[in-house]
Amino acid sequence: MIEISSKTNDHFRRWIELASSRGIKKHGEFILMGEKLIQEFLENPNYKIKGEIVHEDLKSLTLTHPVSKNQRIPIYKLPKAMFNEVDVVGTHYNLLVLEPKPIETLDSTAKAVGLEVIAPLGDPSNLGALVRSALAFKVSKIILTEESSSPYHPKAIKASAGALLKLPLLKTGKFLDFIQTNNDVYALDMKGENVAKFNWPKNLRLVIGEEGPGFSGIKGLNRLSVPTDGVESLNATVAASIALFSYAQKHS
Repeated sequence: MIEISSKTNDHFRRWIELASSRGIKKHGEFILMGEKLIQEFLENPNYKIKGEIVHEDLKSLTLTHPVSKNQRIPIYKLPKAMFNEVDVVGTHYNLLVLEPKPIETLDSTAKAVGLEVIAPLGDPSNLGALVRSALAFKVSKIILTEESSSPYHPKAIKASAGALLKLPLLKTGKFLDFIQTNNDVYALDMKGENVAKFNWPKNLRLVIGEEGPGFSGIKGLNRLSVPTDGVESLNATVAASIALFSYAQKHS
């Protein structure tokens, strides 16, 4: 076990940076947080484990786990106060440092297969919540754009309840550039055809935007909406869940 007590330690400084999308991209690591997520992961450890982080009141999970037979897993022990700085979502449980899987680039000529959701969401919690619903309603894949949060952001993984580690992910460039070369994209917007009355094709791409301006001013989108009564609009991920449920009903 490697004990770390200084905040100037390179490992500790790197882990602090893993609380951001930029840090995850820079270091090629992410931290899995949460007892349920970690227990599920250890049942099927399909990501390379780069290390385990504990404090004085936590026992190692990997030391006696079968996964340690196949790879050497460093175990790092931090003072509780430093551990809490790394544990940004407040799980108070062991942390696993994992290596992200490469995300393949979407073939620009490929047509949609099933319901593919484009998620140019910079807020990691919104991205995670969307992907949680996407997994529940049998979305075939998630397409990330340059604007998207890292799918390995701790807040994204927490909000997705681990769905981001299960659904197929692809990446593309900037959202507006993608729209210019793909004219078969549907957008969930405040103004558009009612999702409940829409004749959902089996194969299509649906884009979900951040709350606020939505897709106003963007041409080339087929627009769908979730009608509301008494409020101007719904939270973006709530509206997305309703739309995905509507699709799933048509193709169950």
